[in-house]
Amino acid sequence: MSKRGTDFLHKWIRNNVPDTTRADIISVAELAQKLFADARALGISSTEIEEDTGSVYETILDAIVQDEAGLAG
Repeated sequence: MSKRGTDFLHKWIRNNVPDTTRADIISVAELAQKLFADARALGISSTEIEEDTGSVYETILDAIVQDEAGLAG
């Protein structure tokens, strides 16, 4: 279990997923690639991030969909 990986993921999403991002395959894939590059630069492996959260792609997609639902409500 990696609290460091989980904390990084949640902080990264708050700081890097703009409210205007749409839930499309390309946007989510690009964000996931950027997340892993930023994590690597800090010495955090993809395994360290995904062992607690599962799929980073799904986590980013969920964050976007929840934000879109909040805007529609």
